[in-house]
This record gives sequence, C-alpha cells and structure tokens, in this order.
Amino acid sequence: MRIAVLMGGPGSERPVSLASGAGVVKALRSLGAEVFEVDVHGPDFELPQGIDLAFNVVHGTFGEDGQLQRELEKRGVRYTGEGVAGSELAIDKIATKRRLQERGVPTAPFEVLHGDASPSLPLPYVLKAPKEGSSVGVYILRDAAEVPQRLRDVRCYTDDVLVEAFVAGRELTVGVLGTQALPIVEIKAKQDFYNFENKYPFLNPTAAGADHWCPAPIAPDLTLQIQQMAVSAHRALDLEVYSRVDVLFSEADGPVVLEINTIPGMTEVSLLPEAAAAAGISYAQLCERVITLSLARPFVS
Repeated sequence: MRIAVLMGGPGSERPVSLASGAGVVKALRSLGAEVFEVDVHGPDFELPQGIDLAFNVVHGTFGEDGQLQRELEKRGVRYTGEGVAGSELAIDKIATKRRLQERGVPTAPFEVLHGDASPSLPLPYVLKAPKEGSSVGVYILRDAAEVPQRLRDVRCYTDDVLVEAFVAGRELTVGVLGTQALPIVEIKAKQDFYNFENKYPFLNPTAAGADHWCPAPIAPDLTLQIQQMAVSAHRALDLEVYSRVDVLFSEADGPVVLEINTIPGMTEVSLLPEAAAAAGISYAQLCERVITLSLARPFVS
C-alpha cells in the first residue's frame, strides 16, 4: 500500500504527534508499505498522488476533532480512525460525559461553566478544558484560593469549562480495538498527577515521569468488569475503530470512565502500544490492525 502518515498538527500536542508519526512510519515500512511523511499544519496540507490511505496520528486540535477527517473525505481519501461524527463527539469531554450518562456508563459527577460562572461542586474537583488532549488545561484543585487563577488558566483554551468531581483512586486506561478490550494499564505519576510532562518525559527531561503496570494488578473479575465498561464506553460514542478509554477506580465507588481518546499516542512511551504488547500484538501488528479496522468502516466522500 501507498500510505501517507499524517502527523504534527497545529495544536498543543504537536511534538507528541511527531513522535507518534515517527513510530508509525517505521512500523509501516517494516510491513512493506510505501510510506510518505506528511507534516500537517492546517487544512492546506499536501498529499502525494495516488495514495491508498492516510494514517492519521495528529493528536488533538485539527487531527482528532473531525476537521482533518472532513477534509480527507472532501478529497476522497480513506483514512484511519473514526469518522467525522465520532471524532467530534469524543474530542469534546462535555459531550462525551453527557453521552456516557445517556447510555448508562458510569462517569464522575460534573458541571459545565459558561461565561464567568464559578463552580458549585464542592472541593476537591478537577477543572478541564473540554477539547484539549494529553491533560493540557487540566487542574486538580483542593484549595479555594487557587480557583480564580486556575479558571483563568483554563479559559485561555475555552469559553466553557468542565468541572468534574475529584475521584481519589487508581488511574487506569483500556485500549479498545474494534470490540476487543486490551489488557488494562495502571499508571502512577511519580509526582503530581499524570499530566503532560509526566506522560512525555522525553519532551521534558526534568519531569518526574510515571510508573506503568500492564496487565494491571487487579483481580480477574474486576479486570473483566473494567474491560467491559471500556468497550461499553467505546460503543456509547458509536465508535468503530480504536480508542483508549481512561478510567478511575476507587474502592468506595468502583470504576468510572473519564474520557475517550480516538487517536491515542503511539510514541515509545505510549499506553496503547504497551497494552497491545501485553496482549501479544507487536507495534507493527497494532498499526496493521488499525488499518484493517479503519478500512472496514463505511467511508463517505
């Protein structure tokens, strides 16, 4: 196949996307594909003539939010990952949480702030910019004195702020390939929480980083429950290809879904390839599975 790997993007996750793209390019070439690297900055990106597929690893803005998908469909180019509707829904944490509620998938209590409104949920809570990825624009607040400044920080990204009740518990994530849940990964940040710096220490050598366990040390019956919840969340958003579902588990309240990523990281330290490896799926095989699932999804141009 002639495959264009789309990477970069104009958003805050650009350096992560470039690292993901480098990994995908290497894997696809190892499979015998003719691969073209395309650095995307916006809708005017150029594609080589006669490509069979665009492999999209543009995280966040423009790549994960339906814009790139819409542009590729307009050009009649097939691509990996979800279509326009699924991408637009999953990138929006507010719309995602509302859909999870509608479909009966447990998620943390939340509210949405418009304009200059202040949170009514009791502390501690989490402020989130609803359409940023990699924990950009996310703040865990326990002290009321911090709230005004952190609201200003989040509003640099968005007009509407998601306020989510803080759930104290174990940070888990579950990759979903089609209808298959991969082994659960447990993450524990060495400092603070699993924020952008701790997720990608190769971009910030001073970051504390995080420890990962895969498969997570969880009892078999609970493991199955969490994996089934992840697949239910994937289906609740009408997703068809692949995703990574972030879950918090507390002993008191059980597991809750936080958000769903439709173009999860594919870097050397990313969680989806780690989970796939634990299931006996190599990085190259993971890329191949993503392509197969994507080509099976109905395409509209």
